[in-house]
Amino acid sequence: MPTSEPPPSRILIADDNEQNRELLEAYLSGDQHEILMAVDGQETIEVAHREKPDLILLDIMMPRMSGYEVCQKLQESPETQRIPILMVTALKDAADIEKAVEAGADDFLSKPVHRLELRTRVRSLLRVRHLENERDRLLAYLAEVERSNK
Repeated sequence: MPTSEPPPSRILIADDNEQNRELLEAYLSGDQHEILMAVDGQETIEVAHREKPDLILLDIMMPRMSGYEVCQKLQESPETQRIPILMVTALKDAADIEKAVEAGADDFLSKPVHRLELRTRVRSLLRVRHLENERDRLLAYLAEVERSNK
């Protein structure tokens, strides 16, 4: 039977700047998340496929592959397309936000990041992710019950 208690969340922080990764990790440290790290676009894709995080905090300007490209590739893969992506970037232009949304980002946060805003958006995206997971578990359970009653 499905449970109503969400499991601890796994968050992938993808940024080529070590100080930015450490700051985001520190801002999220009080919420009992498991934090994963990636330092470039290619590593972000590899970690996302291997670890299946519940949320990705993704910088746009990274080596080997931009955040836009990473977002598009993750959206194209059935294994990762449902992972919410929060773009965290120094870019502030409306065109950058539009490009992030077109690439498949679920939300956009400009640097410098404010702790309360980050934590609020992370909680919101994780709540949606966990509700989707619970819905999928319930649907699978109902399908199993239906099969056993035939």
